[in-house]
Amino acid sequence: MKVLEERIRQEGLILSETVLKVDSFLNHQVDTALTLAIGKEFAAVFGDRQITKVLTVEASGIQFAMAAGIALGVPFIYAKKKKAITLSEAVYSAPVHSFTRQEDYQISISQKYLGPDDTVLIVDDFLATGAALVGLCDIVAESGAQLAGVGCVIEKSFQEGRGLLEQRGIPVYSLARIASMSPGEIHFIDNEGLLKECAGC
Repeated sequence: MKVLEERIRQEGLILSETVLKVDSFLNHQVDTALTLAIGKEFAAVFGDRQITKVLTVEASGIQFAMAAGIALGVPFIYAKKKKAITLSEAVYSAPVHSFTRQEDYQISISQKYLGPDDTVLIVDDFLATGAALVGLCDIVAESGAQLAGVGCVIEKSFQEGRGLLEQRGIPVYSLARIASMSPGEIHFIDNEGLLKECAGC
């Protein structure tokens, strides 16, 4: 998405060679029109896979999973990072390490909302180390559901996340792929042709 790349260039704050801040339009203050367009893009890529649920982890992936769910006409589910007292039923869970927060936590989803009859699209805001996405993939596998693929808004392609997912044979589609960055400079990977490649996975 060229429009997304341009917003990152104009409004993104590159704090280091690994940290990009996009909270003015994506994950603190949210540009709703852009978010809905992101959902439509994911639906265009994965829409032929009979998806029944969109899955993400709280909190920054929620708006993009909801947008994709709206575009696909299916519910979305978000994994919780802390088990609430109201979540008393059986859950699927997986351990995750947060790169940005430098902490470990357990994500969980009620078994009522995910099962062997589902085909799942995982959506998240960032793909970097891939820890949260691997955790979600483990939950999908535990539930017996089919995994259609992973859609990410921004990918730091210089980190290991994509490789971890591709080693598992999981199709990955990212809207903006960053080859490298440093304060004042950012380089994107040309995404042309990736849509066709992924659509045929």
